[in-house]
Amino acid sequence: MAEESRSTSIKKSLSAAQNQLSKFTKGNLTASLHQSKLMVHFGHLLSGTSAILAAVLSASGGDGVKLIETQALTTFFQIRGPITAPQDIVILAVDDQSISIPEQYYRTDPQQYAYLEPLKSFPYQRAAYAQVISKLMKAGARTVALGIVFDGPSSYGEADDQQLQSVLQKYGNKVTLAAVYEDFTTHQGSFQQLTQPQEMFRMGSVSIGSVNFPVEVDGKVHRLASEYSQFLAQENVITTKIPSFGEAVLGAAQENYSQPRGDRIYFWGNGDRFKIVPFWYVFDSENWNNYLQQGRVFQNKIVLIGATSQLSNDYHRVAVSAHDPMAGVEIHAHAIATLMENKTIGTAITSPILRGLFVLLLVGGATVIVTIKKRGVSRFFLSIALASIWGAISYSSFIYSQLMFPTIVPMIAIALTGLSYLVTEVAREKINKQKLFLIFQKYKSSPIIQEIISQQDDLKDLIQQRDLALNGKILAARYKIIKVLGAGGFSETYVAEDIQRPGNPQCVVKQLKPATTKAESLALARRLFSAEAKTLEKLGTHHQIPQLLAYFEEDKEFYLVQEYILGHPLNQELISGKCITESLTITLLKELLLILRFVHENGVIHRDIKPNNIIRRHSDWKLVLIDFGAVKEVSTQITESLDSTAFTIGIGTKGYAPSEQCFGRPKYNSDIYAIGMIGIKALTGISPHELARDSDGEVKWIDKAIVSQPLTEIINKMISEDYKQRYQSVLEVLDELHKLPICEDSKINFHTKYSTDHLSLLDTDSPTTPWTGIS
Repeated sequence: MAEESRSTSIKKSLSAAQNQLSKFTKGNLTASLHQSKLMVHFGHLLSGTSAILAAVLSASGGDGVKLIETQALTTFFQIRGPITAPQDIVILAVDDQSISIPEQYYRTDPQQYAYLEPLKSFPYQRAAYAQVISKLMKAGARTVALGIVFDGPSSYGEADDQQLQSVLQKYGNKVTLAAVYEDFTTHQGSFQQLTQPQEMFRMGSVSIGSVNFPVEVDGKVHRLASEYSQFLAQENVITTKIPSFGEAVLGAAQENYSQPRGDRIYFWGNGDRFKIVPFWYVFDSENWNNYLQQGRVFQNKIVLIGATSQLSNDYHRVAVSAHDPMAGVEIHAHAIATLMENKTIGTAITSPILRGLFVLLLVGGATVIVTIKKRGVSRFFLSIALASIWGAISYSSFIYSQLMFPTIVPMIAIALTGLSYLVTEVAREKINKQKLFLIFQKYKSSPIIQEIISQQDDLKDLIQQRDLALNGKILAARYKIIKVLGAGGFSETYVAEDIQRPGNPQCVVKQLKPATTKAESLALARRLFSAEAKTLEKLGTHHQIPQLLAYFEEDKEFYLVQEYILGHPLNQELISGKCITESLTITLLKELLLILRFVHENGVIHRDIKPNNIIRRHSDWKLVLIDFGAVKEVSTQITESLDSTAFTIGIGTKGYAPSEQCFGRPKYNSDIYAIGMIGIKALTGISPHELARDSDGEVKWIDKAIVSQPLTEIINKMISEDYKQRYQSVLEVLDELHKLPICEDSKINFHTKYSTDHLSLLDTDSPTTPWTGIS
């Protein structure tokens, strides 16, 4: 029951302390909460803006949007990698080998290599193309397409043109020739004109197709050649429109293909996806008979003749590759295969309005999902995951349906949604931390604030930064702060120099913080401060209590200046895990009780007696009782004048504060309880809060110490859970202690024992924790 009562007491004290802290910080927290809500709303605003902006951009289809969306297609091709292309197309390539080797052979032995005469120099004789067409047709090729524009007479003479004309007359229905839209500039301005093969080759059976491909904003070829002439026709740039080269080739091959669903080329890979045969192999009998199997390689194939030589300069960047260009004839092969296989890549949503609406719903829906998470970091990573999922869905649509949805813009918008929440949360936390810093700076001495700070490393850093900033500050134009010494019950303590006295002697300056800066609260705090100063003035006349040197008010905060005691705290003597003898313990208790007797005789209850608040003065090795930040005159007038319980709740340290003090109703013998606990720490080497309690709430310590029965009884009475069962005055305890027999080592005092080796006995344990009412 006693333990339960104690737990209830602590919980009530914690609740009261939290209520008081709420009063302390109400204004600051309200402002912080308002700013925090603004940052939350700002995060939502940024997310909404991202969704709307993405929708507008997707609907507008500007060059910037086109650039990043075409990059998505390139990325998809790269992720997919090269795949096997249709086998219906063979490229007869005028490559570097076809240009150099025949010329070299012919010049070496013109008679032996007479069959290479049409290839002896580049550009080739048109008779060479005539021979190839004739040979391919005889080998069973479905159609032959020449990606070369024969727009003028041959440099080899009219007979050369006639040879090609003769072949076209014979096989024209299976041959396609190239035409090109070219830019021209005259005195009337710039315009585009279709350049076709010369008229002698344009007989009715020969197919003619334009070889121009549109180039996108990223400088690459993405779309079919038919889109180029269609654009020129829409812009009224041309008057003559002919089929694209690919359409003309498929017409000549009598290939029935479906109406394209899209306008983009489906690339099977970057290079060498189609079978490529050097042009000169057709003339060389050995290659023709062996490698080309007497022409069977071309049987039922669409044969494209074009230049892949670097001299031709017919290379273009394409969607499938980030950098490597592709020869024009190879692009035509991919375009023709795209039409044959019905794999044109289309835009999933062609209507700009519907596209914008789709993106708005997509990004908006992702935003709703993101807000399920509460933390900004979680929202950010979830947004990245959702953006990646949408990228995967778009990729799947490209692979399986050849449809391109808006991809990069929505992905960026979704990611920005999470980033918006992350940034606003970081900003919100920074604002809140700054607010907390200001609150902790002002109310750092509050026990509950002390507990919070002790559990948050980053807050410790903030306070440390603030402490460093205080160094050098001068109070009352006299006291220069050297360092922050610590925080007591409701105060902050500094070591300062008195710059108005010779030698700048050190002193202790204690800052007492009022609950609020309201006029009525300041008036009350001023009265309490004056009362406490008078109390310390009286107590300071004792040679084992610091002397009060001055007190003053500055910037609505109150300061006490006390004597600086050079020494070490008692917890460096009462080392955890080590016990001291009974006689030394008795000596310690007597000295503390004699000081406490003087304190109580002046109507004061210390309420925070613990080893940390007892200094072993080095000058005379006497104990000095410090930190009267918790002192209160026991008078009805002051108690009734308090508007709250701020100064009567939560004062003390866990393990050293009895239950009635936890309830905010300290007695004189509450201090006796604390000194009894110090005796137990000395005899057992165990901190009081680490000791177990029995069912009545009494501390179980006897089995942990070597102690006589008389001293055991005295200490047990000092620390009785029921204050009515304790000694009612210090004199009663001292009388009992004086009755104890004197042991041999009682003559050994602490000065003798610790003056030479106290530095080796420093307590390595953590200092006692300020009591916050948490059980």
